Amino acid sequence: MSLQLKAVDRIFDRLSATYGRDFTGRWEGLDQNTIKSSWAHELSGFENALTSIGWALENLPERAPNVIEFRALCRRAPEQEKPRLEAPKFDKAIAAMVTDGLRKTLADQPIAGRLDWAKKILDNPAGRTPTVVQMAKNAMGAA
Repeated sequence: MSLQLKAVDRIFDRLSATYGRDFTGRWEGLDQNTIKSSWAHELSGFENALTSIGWALENLPERAPNVIEFRALCRRAPEQEKPRLEAPKFDKAIAAMVTDGLRKTLADQPIAGRLDWAKKILDNPAGRTPTVVQMAKNAMGAA
């Protein structure tokens, strides 16, 4: 989906005002609608990120950019911070319950049973990444 021509018109207005003939002279003798359609196509993907275009217009280079240079400038715009969820509150009582439950589960399980996963990997390492095999070796060495 291309950028709306109305938006390209505003970009051209700003670049024309900033660079004058250095910008407008590039298109002399060419059909303006074709040029602007090309810009709309090249700037597709920025329809929902008009802040990138705004950032580019506020951080223009010294010489008039062509469409490829302007698109690259838009891509350098810093990402807007996205809203985040609030971190969950730490509840000591819940943490103690979970920790106690894990301790009880581990205490009831024999040590050999805790390392079954590592033994299975070392018995058949085919298709495992070197990192996984090394973790299994490390776990078995710790037993």
